[in-house]
Amino acid sequence: MTELTEPAKRPANPRFSSGPCAKIPNFSLDMLSDAPLGRSHRAAVGKAKLKEAIDLTREILGVPADYRIGIVPASDTGAVEMALWSLLGARPVEMLAWESFGQGWVTDVVRQLKIAAKVKVAPYGQIVDFRTVDFDSDVVFTWNGTTSGCRVPNGDAIPADRGGLTICDATSAAFAMDLPWDKLDVVTFSWQKVLGGEGAHGMLILSPRAVQRLETHTPPWPLPKIFRLTAKGKILEGIFQGETINTPSMLATEDYLVALKWARSVGGLKGLIARAEANARVVWDFCARNPWLANLAETPEIASTTSVCLKFTDPRIKDADAFAKAVARRIERAGAGFDLGAYRDAPAGLRIWCGSTVETADVEALMPWIEHAFHAELAAQA
Repeated sequence: MTELTEPAKRPANPRFSSGPCAKIPNFSLDMLSDAPLGRSHRAAVGKAKLKEAIDLTREILGVPADYRIGIVPASDTGAVEMALWSLLGARPVEMLAWESFGQGWVTDVVRQLKIAAKVKVAPYGQIVDFRTVDFDSDVVFTWNGTTSGCRVPNGDAIPADRGGLTICDATSAAFAMDLPWDKLDVVTFSWQKVLGGEGAHGMLILSPRAVQRLETHTPPWPLPKIFRLTAKGKILEGIFQGETINTPSMLATEDYLVALKWARSVGGLKGLIARAEANARVVWDFCARNPWLANLAETPEIASTTSVCLKFTDPRIKDADAFAKAVARRIERAGAGFDLGAYRDAPAGLRIWCGSTVETADVEALMPWIEHAFHAELAAQA
């Protein structure tokens, strides 16, 4: 771009935050008019809504019939913590991390639960080599690193006859990536990621192997009420039928139902995956045309299609962190893209949410604004 003139077109929806993420296309509050506000979540109407959310989740994601799906408190964080506190301690543990949230689970297991886990860490831009992992241990990992833009490409390295459990934080992967259910024993995610739902609610999906562990293993530490999944050695089946541990928001539940029905209308999981891949492709192609910007992921097969993380590579940039923040501010001031800065613990750069609720035309409209802001900021620091 030789002239520093602003692009003529802005994204119709400039919301590119990696959480909470963009609402479904054409969303309006009128869509939530069927929410049973002021009613108990334990009344028939409340339980029916929660059960419908579980059933639609199973349908869209293709979760096997013998896996349990529960709505739990405290977003994805609550779901992961519930799994860690309830399931670990029976076997050795391997913790895999390649970004800040994975590092957070390492801290919880090693410092809070005080388990002498084997910790494997890869730097930003890479993932742990799954071929080096002992799956006879319980293994904890994120499927998609929301703050690094790096994902597990597939489940091929996870053996079907593993002795341990695989506990997978899939919060920015579920509904946008194909999860191999036969290789995963615990899967967690939150409503506010790929389907653009509201915050505070998490999803916990358990395989039969995970249920067996719950019913045969008593953790050596006290379990707060909010984490308890069993009573008298048996799983609390009601949690997986819509009887939540604590009070859920029926407004947020209605919003999740609306998003699930929209997902069905765009072709279910295949349609959702295709939308995210098309969005990410726009960014990847832009990077290929502009050598001053690159994907943080070092190889294409691990590059995220939802939380696409970018780094500036121009040697004229004096302070990478200050430069990236200035570029993001320019774009936001222009109303062309919100919340584009890299996560605080990640390398300096940009992070563009390309999940399934984002329209490809909006990603296309964002790219010229990144180019304009880059050149404007480069000129300003000269």
